[in-house]
Order: sequence, then structure tokens, then C-alpha cells
Amino acid sequence: MDRKLLLIILDGVPYRNFRRLFGNLEGWVDSGEARVWKHRAVLPSISASCYASIHTGVSPQEHGCTGNGNVFRLSHKDIFSQVRAGGGVTGAVTHSFWSQFFNRHPFDYVRDIEYDEPESDTINHGRFHTMTGYGHDNQMTPSDVDLFATLTNLCLRFGLNYGILHTCTLDSMGHRFYHECDEMDHACFVMDEMLAPFIPRWRALGYEVIVTADHGQDERGHHGGRGPLQQETALYYFGEAEGPDADHVIDQLQLAPTILGRLGAPVAETMKAASFLR
Repeated sequence: MDRKLLLIILDGVPYRNFRRLFGNLEGWVDSGEARVWKHRAVLPSISASCYASIHTGVSPQEHGCTGNGNVFRLSHKDIFSQVRAGGGVTGAVTHSFWSQFFNRHPFDYVRDIEYDEPESDTINHGRFHTMTGYGHDNQMTPSDVDLFATLTNLCLRFGLNYGILHTCTLDSMGHRFYHECDEMDHACFVMDEMLAPFIPRWRALGYEVIVTADHGQDERGHHGGRGPLQQETALYYFGEAEGPDADHVIDQLQLAPTILGRLGAPVAETMKAASFLR
């Protein structure tokens, strides 16, 4: 496998926050270096259910993860397993739920916080955080620039074909402060500024890059149900592929087959949605 792609998931960013507050991403859209579409999450639009659907390409009603309190080792084939089946190297810098879904459950703090397993059928190089103790008054989230740097480190050290980064900072801020406030505007500005220097570096290393979120959030910082603010986010694509018209809405179940198609990895028979890139 000679193709490479990174998926960057900024948890809990509604479409309107991406489009009005992420000036660097929007600047690359204006310059033609990126394209952007609306991206609609599955139902329930809760984090764990979305993580599972993003990577398996099937709905929560099929994979069975009904929410953050129902995390287990999934049985469906996923992006990691299919990249490995195609001969690629995988890496993850994410919340520990991703390790539990796609590698081992339950999560062992010592064994699973960091691992390099070249023979793994799923995640070869994992760096995880748990947010243990998370609550309204203490987000328990790592610095995002540290996470971006860690993913870049894995790319350079291990030659990842597929890497995923997931951060809960903005989701946590939205739950705490809601969205029409100085705190949230500033948090989005900081995220955009932290992410921006890494995108040209990843592109120079030969990676296509997708930046999106798992779901949005409504005016009260809620998600899990139906509605544009809860379900809809944006998806930015940096790469050479052709995509749909600007007004196309990407179904979350399209992500897995699209990513695998770009990498030249086998698409699992359970991933029935059509690719949005060609």
C-alpha cells in the first residue's frame, strides 16, 4: 500500500461553528486547497455510537453501540482491519474508546495507554487518553497541539498509511459553556490555530487529510438526538480526489468506504454506503 490518509476528528463541532470560526480551514477552501461539505451523523448522535459508525460504516442499530455507556469490542470489520488486510500500517491518537472498539476491551490503563504492535490485525501504533474524572468543572482533555504532534511523530517513525486523531476539547467546552459565548468562540479559534501548521506538514509527507467531527451540538450543548445542530457538522478534504457538488450532504456511513477506497484497501461487504470521493 503506497497511499496515505489521516482522519482528524474534532469532537462535537456543529456545522455553523466550523464555517464561521475556523479561519484557516475556510481560507484553504477559498484558495482551492481544500473542499468542504456538510456531514450528517448517525442516530443516536452521541459520541461512542458515532465513533463506531465512522469506522465500521454501519449504523448503531447494526453495530449495537447505543451510547457512551455501552462500549465493547465491535464485531464488524472496520477501517483499521481493512487497511491491515490491504498491507497498510495503522495508527491512532484518540480517546480510549477507539482502542476498546477496535483492539481490546476492557481498556487496561498500563497495557493499552501506549502500544506498538506491528503484527496487530487492527491498530499497530496506539496512543490513547481516557479523560477519567471528566466532568463539568474539569475537562480532563490533553492539549490538542500535543495530540497533533504525537500523530505526526507516529507518521514519521512508523510510516503510517492510515492514522486517526480524535480530540474531545471542543465537545467538552460546548457541554460546559454552550455555543453563543466568548469562551466557545475562543476555543474554536485556538483549535484552528493549533491545527493549521500541521496540515501543510502532513500534506508534504504525502497524506490526504480529512478534518471533520463526529456530531454537532445544539444551543444547550446537547447532542444525541435528531436535528441539524445536533447531527450536522462540516467535513474538509485536502487531496487530489474528485468529490460531489458543494451542496451534497455526506452520510456518516460513507466515511469508512471512502477512506478505504482512497487507500486502495478492501472495502468490507458490510460497508454498503457509496464513496463520496473518486
